[in-house]
Amino acid sequence: MGGDPAVSMLFFRTMKRIRHPDRVGLHLRVVLGAEIAMGPCKADLLDGIAATGSIAAAGRRMGMSYKRAWTLVESMNTLFAEPLVDAAKGGAGGGGAALTPLGTRMLAAYRRLEAAAAERGAAELAEMRQALRARAAKQG
Repeated sequence: MGGDPAVSMLFFRTMKRIRHPDRVGLHLRVVLGAEIAMGPCKADLLDGIAATGSIAAAGRRMGMSYKRAWTLVESMNTLFAEPLVDAAKGGAGGGGAALTPLGTRMLAAYRRLEAAAAERGAAELAEMRQALRARAAKQG
């Protein structure tokens, strides 16, 4: 890759777990060493935080616990040069959360990456989809 060593440590790989076994598609993760910096779950969580203004509400929308949502936010805030989510503690006055400018930029960059990968890999995915359907038809 060359260039900045920190950037050269980033690479992309597909997810091992498929959430929708009836759908063939790409699930991308941006990985830094052993850590997942951004992937479908974290991106969806950021979308939820932007929409609801709450880590808890964003997690509930995804069917995850507040603890799991908070753990993902802390992970992102630690991995990136600056936090992606600005969270205020709850309590009597209520809490809240919002994406930082960097969070908004990184979410948009990830969504562009997803779109580019889907567009560039459309022919290959169609070929794989056809082969998977052929196998299913033989078994059925």
